[in-house]
Amino acid sequence: MLAYDFMLRAFAASGIVAVVAGCVGYFLVLRGQTFAGHALSHVGFAGATGAVLVGVAPLWGMLAFTLTAGTVMGLLGERLSGRDVAVGIVLATALGFGLLFLSLNTGTSLQATTILFGNVLAVTGPMLVSLVVLGLAALAALAVISRPVLFASLQPELAEARGVPLRLIATLFMVVTAVAVAQSVQIVGVLLVFTLMVGPPAAAQRLTRRLPTGVALSALLALAVAWLGIVVAYYTDWPVSFCITGLSALVYGGTVIAGRRA
Repeated sequence: MLAYDFMLRAFAASGIVAVVAGCVGYFLVLRGQTFAGHALSHVGFAGATGAVLVGVAPLWGMLAFTLTAGTVMGLLGERLSGRDVAVGIVLATALGFGLLFLSLNTGTSLQATTILFGNVLAVTGPMLVSLVVLGLAALAALAVISRPVLFASLQPELAEARGVPLRLIATLFMVVTAVAVAQSVQIVGVLLVFTLMVGPPAAAQRLTRRLPTGVALSALLALAVAWLGIVVAYYTDWPVSFCITGLSALVYGGTVIAGRRA
């Protein structure tokens, strides 16, 4: 299996994306913003199809749209009561643009399927470099804002009273989330982005309440799910995205069952 270059690139790309998705997803689940991550993935679909339409790599169109949408979401609704409205407006608009771009470009059926469901086996050398750069940038930014994000997530009223700029923190976090979503789409696609960004983080939060341990465990679970999914797909000839999704569901389901028995 490791004798093939495309398999080595697949393991490298999925490893990078899984670690970023696991770390960012932990805070995403903690803040109750999984719907926002789902919306960003659909926004990424519009960006990717638009990029293909104008002859640009889908990753860059996806990144541009998700960054813009993430910034708008952060600016419009940093409080829980305002998030659903802000996210819903952005999601509906993005889906409309995605439909428009697909209708204008009739030759993108294969590329559209790849964007929707992902294809980690098709990662190229330049794309791998881009994922590395984006991953390091996202992790560095998350490390800088993690403490105020945690404070604003658990005790927003107290954080605001202490002078924490909630709107700025929400916006910066959504920008980091946008980068993680754009990366994850390359591996599992738009429709299955929750596989890496929600499943492992939610499982990690059921296993431990300690923040550093939880973030590390979330990243490790996402990494294990991604790599094992590729191995299973190689030996069964099943779709990689399906294997990763199934394993993610098993991991979370296992933590739920274990928690109830305990």
